[in-house]
Amino acid sequence: MADENRARPVISSEGMKKLEEELNFYKTVRRREIAEQIKQAISFGDLSENAEYDEAKNEQARIEEHINYVENTIRMAVIIDTADISTEIVSVGSIVVIRDVKSGDTFEYKIVGETEADPLDGKISNESPVGRALIGQRRGETVTMPVPDGLRTLQISDIKKS
Repeated sequence: MADENRARPVISSEGMKKLEEELNFYKTVRRREIAEQIKQAISFGDLSENAEYDEAKNEQARIEEHINYVENTIRMAVIIDTADISTEIVSVGSIVVIRDVKSGDTFEYKIVGETEADPLDGKISNESPVGRALIGQRRGETVTMPVPDGLRTLQISDIKKS
């Protein structure tokens, strides 16, 4: 089975709650909405040339695929307990304060699993280039990683819990 060979997603308890809420929304609200759209499209008659029906069925397939994805993510997820997060070493769940060695700019990121990543909200995936470079590092250490215009060196200023 393919799921057994897939890496298990890492997620916080807060992220798990959001996934469960999303799943509930898709199973109740979105399924009901698409069923109504299909019913309305059927009322237009001839299904062989009914664009509304075709689009509604395609949307139904997308919804069911998303439900399946979220269910599998929930089933496979490893939930990170904030009590297990160290402030000595960067791990999933850590809040990391880093300084760009070249520019001197300081950034604060929370390292999260891929399903929770939201760079605009300061949450970067442990599987992103920056996340991968930071995981396992300690306060004061520097990491260098390739970026489109060369190399970027970051120094870890602080590691905190959320």
